[in-house]
Amino acid sequence: MNDAAVTTAADAIAAAFAGAGTKRLYGVPGGGSSLDLIAAAKAQGLDFVLARHESSAVIMAATEAELSGTPGFALCTRGPGVGNAANGMAHAALDRAPVVLLADGFAAPERAYATHQYFDQSAMLAPVTKAQLSVGQMAADEAAHRAIEAALAAPRGAALIELTGRAARQPAALPAALSRPVAPRPDAAAIGEARKVLAGARRPVIVAGLEAVEAAPEIRALIAALGCPALVTYKAKGVVADADPHFAGVFTCGAAEGPVMDRADAILLIGADPVEFISKPWRWSVPVIELATAPRALPYTPPAAALSGALAPAVAALAEGAPRSDWTAAEIAALRQAWLAALANDPRRGAGIGPQRVVEIAQEACRKAGFDPRVAVDAGAHMFPATTYWQCSRPGDLLISNGLATMGFALPAALAAALYDPARGALAFTGDGGLLMGLGELATAAVQGAPVVVIAFNDATLSLIDIKKDARDLHDGALGWPRADLAGVMRSLGGIGLSATTEAEYAAALAEACTAKGPVLIDVAVDPSGYPAQIKALRG
Repeated sequence: MNDAAVTTAADAIAAAFAGAGTKRLYGVPGGGSSLDLIAAAKAQGLDFVLARHESSAVIMAATEAELSGTPGFALCTRGPGVGNAANGMAHAALDRAPVVLLADGFAAPERAYATHQYFDQSAMLAPVTKAQLSVGQMAADEAAHRAIEAALAAPRGAALIELTGRAARQPAALPAALSRPVAPRPDAAAIGEARKVLAGARRPVIVAGLEAVEAAPEIRALIAALGCPALVTYKAKGVVADADPHFAGVFTCGAAEGPVMDRADAILLIGADPVEFISKPWRWSVPVIELATAPRALPYTPPAAALSGALAPAVAALAEGAPRSDWTAAEIAALRQAWLAALANDPRRGAGIGPQRVVEIAQEACRKAGFDPRVAVDAGAHMFPATTYWQCSRPGDLLISNGLATMGFALPAALAAALYDPARGALAFTGDGGLLMGLGELATAAVQGAPVVVIAFNDATLSLIDIKKDARDLHDGALGWPRADLAGVMRSLGGIGLSATTEAEYAAALAEACTAKGPVLIDVAVDPSGYPAQIKALRG
């Protein structure tokens, strides 16, 4: 608090987040309210993490929110700060992470004459926020509670609070204890309908999505009871362990999972949000049972039975007396191996290391060193071998921007994961393009001393876009750039930078990285020639 006798609006907001379990405030401060918020957060025991870009700050807050279940807290200045934060807010919205952005605003008198840096910030962020609030139009404690409640309510997402410097320093009441939203238990009639569909199925398939993370034990029990194959979305990797004999691959609504889905006579979508699927029509005509935390605004396919509310009791109810399916362990194993083989990407044709081997060698090195990191994966062609071949055993083992699929995600996400759980640390798989978008966060990692290993797939090209150019006549530099010395950049920013052009060099670099005390970047020369076939197999 700023004074023993006075509670300010900034104090009230910081106290609300502390009361909700938030541990950190991420951001890039400006004038106005930022410094008051940082001081108030410190007084409440919240660490402030200075990011180098506002989008990265929001992605960090979103990542910690996903892992902890508590609201993420980020700040920025008005005008350009909000503009830069917009990408991170879109990620929080589409990847269902509960995040609140505190942005400096314009007081009512200012709006009568201000044009410098001014635009309607609430209107700009309205499409990606569940609430847009302003302290001044309402009390600080009310604004904080309403924003947090909106962010946490299903489906989770982002909220905005505008707070001017003057408003931040006004006297305010401390917030009352926050009542977290409680998901309703599933309707008995809906459970009955779902049981009827399941009772008539002999070859059901389960697809677990991002909301399934909170019901993983119950989902595993249902899968074991049915004896059926289970697919997971990217964000649900680890809900069903890769080593589970029922695991059949990753679901994107693409082609690779077709051999499993085409054999189904019923499909259970458990917490699978349509934002996770690629933009292709649903092509399976069998009955669908959908379990979701809230009714979908735009269902991907009309379900035969729909259950909304808390997932764990709904899944447990379906497991009671669930009929054993006709699937065999050998059949599921064969489908899993066929899926892995179809997505193989170890070309051994050009210079550099095959992308699949980049992932496999990394996991081998981590296991050998006793390093058990969470893994953050960026958007780009490298995400396909990373999400296919990195083996997960628990929910939250793999972090990815799937709803928005933004580049520049992996580094700030890995940094936030490492700060949240330094005992595990984190590893980032990123293309050179995505890394170059947020290069400044290497400095953030170095300042924080975070246990992060960044593995950069360096091919000097936007590989995923290059694949799509077909026969278009583009000049040589349209989709690529001179190869950057990423290891040198890391060293210049205070971390350890290593390079590898062969598997032996890469294994040696990983051995060093897995035991280092601070952040390490490994600049890996990769052979991109296997990407086109892999993406064709994945998406059709």
